[in-house]
Amino acid sequence: MISLTEKLTTLLEQKFQEEEFSHLFLIELKQSTNDVIQVFLDSDNSVTYEHCVKVSRYLEEHIEEGGWLGEKYTLDVSSAGVGTPLKLKRQYLKNIGRNVSIEVKDDHKHVKGVLAAINEDSVVVEYEEKVKIEGRKKKELMTIRKEISFDNIKKTIITVSFK
Repeated sequence: MISLTEKLTTLLEQKFQEEEFSHLFLIELKQSTNDVIQVFLDSDNSVTYEHCVKVSRYLEEHIEEGGWLGEKYTLDVSSAGVGTPLKLKRQYLKNIGRNVSIEVKDDHKHVKGVLAAINEDSVVVEYEEKVKIEGRKKKELMTIRKEISFDNIKKTIITVSFK
């Protein structure tokens, strides 16, 4: 038997084939035991309120038509939001040039800097660090490029600066 989340995921994949919604993609779909369904979307450019309303109505129509839930349920469709960890390579691509904080699995350290590039199986983060140069007394500020494999990323968050 196909679960409700599988049915909704399939419907969303179909919706995202339409030209108006082709830039959208699913980040997460949660269903709680008290019939609350949360759908988190992202986009290659932006998720608008209108997109969320149209996707919500589309899903509601199918939920009610199919009798998948009782009369009382809650469906929330929204964008992933600031502070939500990046999950898909597609999200990394759209955030090149932005500040990130990456928690690395190996050493549980955070690498903070600018997301400079995305490779087949890794990301490149640039940051400045004072480095001791041989033969000199003072440390010099240098730009460091650190490559981190996707397999070694525990969590990546876009950091927002209000400077």
